[in-house]
Amino acid sequence: MLGKAIGIDFGTSSIKFYKNGEGVILHEKSVIAVYNKNHTFAVGNEAFEMYEKAPVNIEVSYPVKNGVIADIGNMQAMIDYFFQQMDGKRKLKGADYYIAVPTDITEVEKRAYFELISNTNLKPKKIFVVEKPIADALGMSLDITKSTGTLVVDIGANTTEISVLSLGGIVLSRLIPVGGNKFDEVIINKIKKDKNFVIGEKTAELIKKTIGSAYVTDETIDICGRNLVTGLPSEITITGKDVYDALIELFQNIVDSVKIILERTPPEISSDIYKSGVYITGGSSRIKDLGRFVYDQLGLKVNLCEEPESTVIMGLGAIIEDPSLAKLTL
Repeated sequence: MLGKAIGIDFGTSSIKFYKNGEGVILHEKSVIAVYNKNHTFAVGNEAFEMYEKAPVNIEVSYPVKNGVIADIGNMQAMIDYFFQQMDGKRKLKGADYYIAVPTDITEVEKRAYFELISNTNLKPKKIFVVEKPIADALGMSLDITKSTGTLVVDIGANTTEISVLSLGGIVLSRLIPVGGNKFDEVIINKIKKDKNFVIGEKTAELIKKTIGSAYVTDETIDICGRNLVTGLPSEITITGKDVYDALIELFQNIVDSVKIILERTPPEISSDIYKSGVYITGGSSRIKDLGRFVYDQLGLKVNLCEEPESTVIMGLGAIIEDPSLAKLTL
């Protein structure tokens, strides 16, 4: 492709940039720290280190929630900061921009992403929108331009997007409010209720990544937090069963939503899905044995990704690098 082209994946948990000819040039946490309500203090990974630890005059937040921009001011400040940091070396002015958005959001919410890039001082040449399920499939090296039906399940930080694709478009799609942050939330609530012990979101995420599983395991982890009875800092042991009991209902919610989509899928596409199976991606799909759980529930072959958190940005990269895929943009 001639000229400069930038792809951006505005994930709930992290933000990623792709530049033609260079690949992924930025992968940082989608977090901003604001000092005294109107001064940007830190962004990205640096801001994430402050999360749940900052004093009252520094607000640390995620501008994207449930797949949409929840705080346009902070999001604009964060994106401007990243552009300013990169523009000196990479000359981003006057580029074409490709942005990935969820399918099941309103036109107003989609427009917010478009205006976010328009309002920067980089003078974008053109802005193209790509639906995330399309980018996901391309990022997994699937040829979705043919008449073969494909089922993609993207388990992200705040949402799970279930999509049936064919002929370069989306036949059916469903967005449910279940994702990695919800997994963390139920782990926190379960430990608080059963053990009178309070932990933070980062500790819950550590538990999820270390011993989280779709089946009961005998693994354990020692974690620190605050004892609700004594009010003092303390340490307890969490078991694999504790985590399983917290998470299993959410795993079942995801599978039940996939079943609803499959029940509505045209029979010819259903036969394609039966042959190829379900493709599971998104950072939260890394939970141990989640693929086996989906297989046991649906009886369909399960295809997992090596780098599930990067499929959207790599799909945008595929569109940027291959002019024949330009028809897949909105």
